[in-house]
Amino acid sequence: MKSHFEHSDLVQCKLSERFPRSIPHTSIWLSAILLFSIGSFPTPILAQQSPDSTASNEIRAVLETQSRAWNNGDIDGYMQGYWQSDSLLFTSGGNIEKGWRAARNKYKRSYSTRAKMGMLTFSDISIHLLSGESAWIFGHWRLDREKDHPHGVFTLIVRRFAEGWKIVHDHTSAEIQKPGVKRKK
Repeated sequence: MKSHFEHSDLVQCKLSERFPRSIPHTSIWLSAILLFSIGSFPTPILAQQSPDSTASNEIRAVLETQSRAWNNGDIDGYMQGYWQSDSLLFTSGGNIEKGWRAARNKYKRSYSTRAKMGMLTFSDISIHLLSGESAWIFGHWRLDREKDHPHGVFTLIVRRFAEGWKIVHDHTSAEIQKPGVKRKK
C-alpha cells in the first residue's frame, strides 16, 4: 500500500508529463475557475450601506444644511435642524434656553446682522448612535467674521422623527481667549 505522500508524487509526476513544469497547473485551474465564477454573475455584487452609516449620513446632512442656511444669513433655515418643541433644550455660556421659539429668538437677537453671523464651519464631527432612533454628536464650530473668529465645541443629542433627524439638546461652548495666548487656526 502506497503512502499518501507516494500517491501525491505519482499524481504530480503524471501531471508533469502532460504539462511542462514552466506552467503552474494549479494557477491555470484557479484562473479558469475564477474567470468562470466572475462571468456567471449577471450583475456586479455591490456592498450595501449599514443602517449605522445611513443614519450617520442623514445626521451629517442635517448639520450641512444648517451650515449652508447659516452662511446664507437664514436663521429660520438653520433652526429647521432643531426639534420644534417647547422641550428643546439649548445651553450655552452658562445660559439655558428651553423651547424652539426661545432658542430661535436668542439667535435672532445675538446674530441680528450678516456681519455678526459670519461664516459657520463645523469640523471634527463624531456621531455615536445610541439606537436606531437617537444619537449624540460631538464636534467643533467656528465663526469667521471680519474682526474675530470665535470657536468652540458642541455636544448634540438628536432623535429621529417622522420628518427626519432633529436636534433635541444642544450644549455649545466657546473657547475663551486667554490674554497673551495666540489662537489656534
